[in-house]
Amino acid sequence: MTTDQDLIRKLSEASVSVEIETEDMTLNIGPQHPSTHGVLRIVARVDGERAHDIRPMLGYMHRGYEKLAEVRSYPQITTLINRIDWTSGYANEVPFLVAIEKLMELEVPERAQYIRLILTEMARIASHFMFMGSFPLELGATTPIMYATRDRERVLDLLEGVTGGRFHPNFNRIGGVKPAAGAGSTMRKQTQDLPAGFFDETRRAMEGVLHSCRQIEDLINTNEIIVARTRNVGIMTPELAVAYGMSGPNLRATGVKFDLRRVENYLPYDGIDFEIPVGTQGDSWDRWNVRLQEIRQSARIILQAIDMVPEGPLQAKVPKVIKVPPGETYVRAENPKGEMGYYLVSDGGQGPYRVRIRAASFSNLSVLPVVLEGALVPDIIAIMGSLDFVLGDVDK
Repeated sequence: MTTDQDLIRKLSEASVSVEIETEDMTLNIGPQHPSTHGVLRIVARVDGERAHDIRPMLGYMHRGYEKLAEVRSYPQITTLINRIDWTSGYANEVPFLVAIEKLMELEVPERAQYIRLILTEMARIASHFMFMGSFPLELGATTPIMYATRDRERVLDLLEGVTGGRFHPNFNRIGGVKPAAGAGSTMRKQTQDLPAGFFDETRRAMEGVLHSCRQIEDLINTNEIIVARTRNVGIMTPELAVAYGMSGPNLRATGVKFDLRRVENYLPYDGIDFEIPVGTQGDSWDRWNVRLQEIRQSARIILQAIDMVPEGPLQAKVPKVIKVPPGETYVRAENPKGEMGYYLVSDGGQGPYRVRIRAASFSNLSVLPVVLEGALVPDIIAIMGSLDFVLGDVDK
């Protein structure tokens, strides 16, 4: 005979498994406001806390730079292309001008080449500092942006002192560079090209940059929340990165030691000593750390380059009306976001017959459906932020 106590015991030992089936939810992330990374929309199917079937929806900012370039003269195009990746506008100009100079068989004066190199590395530092501040902010850390912004402003002041512009300098010219503008800078007295005291100011600024890197590193390395949200999150293998055409810090974070500054001869990097930082896991932490180390290497490059700038002219001899001989070429450069390439076709006129732009962020974002598959919803923000994209670079 079963007593009440036996019945209670049997019921307590029984394992009851109830599975509740629910429909997946479609989650729209974005479109984001242009004042952030740009207008991007991510559509994901969410099952519980995990996202599946990720689809990046691009094209909200499409501006047709390639076609706009085909209806302009060559000197006018630099105004357009420094707005593609607006966080490093100066670096966008260099490979396009090198492509023109290659077709025209122009030999750019050595002084102009070193000035281009120094300002390109300053643009890299400014771009990476933007990332150093915004990425931790997206994960809840508000202090790093204070340090990053402080020293980014010092670098932008130097850029403005030479070019007259902070974001859109339009400084390079076919065959060299133009004389410094000096507007908006404390270094108002100018020499022939660079503002007076530019080298001394640059040395002090690079010391500040290196100090800021140490401060940011101390803040992030001791932040348990950021470490937990970035280590082993959004892992990309070298094979995956190469297959999707990734480049720049995102590629090097997977362990691939590839840097166009060592491969292509578009600026005189071959005489400068610097290292190529790489990651080991290919996760969000490595992508952050590689950019931090690249800031240090860029400061190291600049400090060497300012001691190597020779005297001499700023421009090669070019005709007043520039016509590029018929031909085609492709020139690529190591921009802050990755490989920036220009395929240029000339029919002998005053403007290009065809222009095709290989921007880094487009390929870097193409990996999202794979790397975000199965990720937790909060990790989507961390992974996307670690890729450091800008939509002007995508919807070119």
